[in-house]
Amino acid sequence: TNISDCFKFVLENYFYELNIFYLTNLQFTEEKLGQAEKTELDAHLENLLSKAECTKLWTEKIMKQTEVLLQPNPNARIEEFVYEKLDRKAPSRMNNPELLGQYMIDAGNEFGPGTAYGNALIKCGETQKRIGAADRELIQTSAINFLTPLRNFIEGDYKTITKERKLLQNKRLDLDAAKTRLKKAKVAEARAASEQEVRITQSEFDRQAEITRLLLEGISSTHAHHLRCLNDFVEAQMTYYAQCYQYMLDLQKQLGSFPSTFLSNNNQSSTTPVQSVSSPSVLASASASLPSVSNSMVTSGLSELKSSSGSRKARVLYDYDAANSSELSLLADEVITVYSIPGMDSDWLMGERGNQKGKVPITYLELLN
Repeated sequence: TNISDCFKFVLENYFYELNIFYLTNLQFTEEKLGQAEKTELDAHLENLLSKAECTKLWTEKIMKQTEVLLQPNPNARIEEFVYEKLDRKAPSRMNNPELLGQYMIDAGNEFGPGTAYGNALIKCGETQKRIGAADRELIQTSAINFLTPLRNFIEGDYKTITKERKLLQNKRLDLDAAKTRLKKAKVAEARAASEQEVRITQSEFDRQAEITRLLLEGISSTHAHHLRCLNDFVEAQMTYYAQCYQYMLDLQKQLGSFPSTFLSNNNQSSTTPVQSVSSPSVLASASASLPSVSNSMVTSGLSELKSSSGSRKARVLYDYDAANSSELSLLADEVITVYSIPGMDSDWLMGERGNQKGKVPITYLELLN
């Protein structure tokens, strides 16, 4: 008897739940067809839902585009995603700047570090590798401080909101289905049962609406958290670009200190006139042709000046911004007095303009007769 009663109870509940499921889906279908009334959510809750959807949409777009910015190679992104899902560390590989830097260093060593071109390649390669290291640091910092919080929102908080919102939708359908049955009830006993069902479903709907509302109001806190993460991302970018600028500035000064007489790979003097490396200010006026100086004239003039204690007039070829107080800033086409002092680096001379004096790079000068 007990087994029979239990089986009967389970079967009655099964058919009851099946009936509720059928009526709920019927309610949903009739709403879509405009044949049934629908309980509307209050305006505040609707606004919160709209804000959550908007946040989810743009967070996904920003997150995906940031990944593209940090790692332009789609194959590398897929590989990193697979390793992340497998909870394994991706193998370390050279990034593009590091690879370019290594090629430059290898080429410079092959051409000969003692040659001007080989030496310049090595210096450029070392700078590219430093930029690559800074790029790797930017990716790592941005992934931790910016991408991870965005991903946690999409895969965590918003999934919870979606789950509770779906429950709210089901509770609303249950409520509207119960209201429909109440309208159709004609017998007093059936009407009393329907009224009781409406009260229960209304209570469950109100409770679920409150739970959903509390979760949705947390979106404002999410925005505040993502703002702090955005500040961290901007700071990481600022550090990266500042490092790259400093690396390139140092590299340009190293290349600018090369003598005007470049040596070929067989260490023989080239008879082709060349132009010195220009400073950033010259790039703005690149349309103006830069005068070239005969290597033999420059070499003989500098050698004569270095060996004597006298001074010479020199015309400035390109603008030059002094790096520190010991150097003298120069303007293209101005004429200054230059001379050498004992112990001075072979790539520099002392320059004077009125009461101002300081070191100037010889590659920016043309000695006058």
